Amino acid sequence: MKKITILGSTGSIGLSTLDFIKKNPGRFQVVALAAGQNVKLLEKQIQIFKPKIVSVGTKEAAIKLRQDLALNNKFKILYDKEGLNEIASFQAADIVVSAISGSAGLMPTLAAIDAGKDVALANKETMVMAGEIVKRRAKQKKVKIIPVDSEHSAIFQCLQGEKIENLKRIILTASGGPFLNFNVNELKQVKLSQALKHPRWKMGKKITIDSATLMNKGLEVIEAKWLFNVDIGNIDVLIHPQSIVHSMIELVDGSVLAQMGIPDMRIPISYALAYPERITNDLSSLNLLATERLEFRQPDIKKFPCLRLAYEAGICGGTTPAVLNAANEIAVAAFLEQKIKFVDLPRIIDKVLNTHFGGKDPSLESILNADSWARIKTTEIIERITS
Repeated sequence: MKKITILGSTGSIGLSTLDFIKKNPGRFQVVALAAGQNVKLLEKQIQIFKPKIVSVGTKEAAIKLRQDLALNNKFKILYDKEGLNEIASFQAADIVVSAISGSAGLMPTLAAIDAGKDVALANKETMVMAGEIVKRRAKQKKVKIIPVDSEHSAIFQCLQGEKIENLKRIILTASGGPFLNFNVNELKQVKLSQALKHPRWKMGKKITIDSATLMNKGLEVIEAKWLFNVDIGNIDVLIHPQSIVHSMIELVDGSVLAQMGIPDMRIPISYALAYPERITNDLSSLNLLATERLEFRQPDIKKFPCLRLAYEAGICGGTTPAVLNAANEIAVAAFLEQKIKFVDLPRIIDKVLNTHFGGKDPSLESILNADSWARIKTTEIIERITS
């Protein structure tokens, strides 16, 4: 029985992971859970899956959790960043599902790797910010990083049995988000409620906005660079509105391999947890006749400049991707609070990037410092344009 830790158990990936585990009794055991402030949902998860240890966002949330469930002092409840890192390195786990949203996932993912745990990675920001460091530590600890994002899982699956030196190009697919067919003037009038309606996937608010701006795809380009050791110039993006082809690889002989399936995150989750095996899912089969057609288009970087900014940050390297990610997180938070407009997102990020000078081969400390600097700088820019 494989023992599982889930970081971000109350988020969309965490919920899908627990759903898959629940439907496969005897194959997996949940030993540790980490959540933020959603104590009520975590309470239900504790009652169903009976983990040995949990972590929440604050001390107050930890106290409330213990009181609500009438837990004795033997049951360990941790909190804050220290608790999260301890959960990530919990000795009993075989694999850690890293599903915390944003840059907050970096340090606990590194803690899991340092503890010798395989990682099912659903937190792309970890690789965006510190991909080189993460890959180096994983190699030193001899642990596997198995991607959970549907696109990177697709690439990972297509590469099984292939020599990495035969990989010529990666083709990431993107749904195009809710504004694929909007013109520039229509984008200026976008409302928050529209941006939160993804046409294919049910996700958290932050990643849904990133999908609408195509920043999510840009972050995935940088992640793919580190996961598969491919130059940014050999990673292409195609808009694929049906979200059936999850990504493709081109090999040196001209062969193109694609991984296809219905748009359901339980498929890549099941592959990551069971790897190298496959487990039967109770999901509906892909019906290509009902789909009728598969479309592919070039992304319009004039309408969606976030994709261009991500490519440029990835090429620049150093601490620049960390700055890109931090600026985006702060800007998206401001948009979710309706402080700025949808079209302000790339403009703000661009301004932050233009004032940053990142060196090569950064240390973890310099990456974290760049992240902090970018958050302050982005907040200042937002305050100026909204005052």
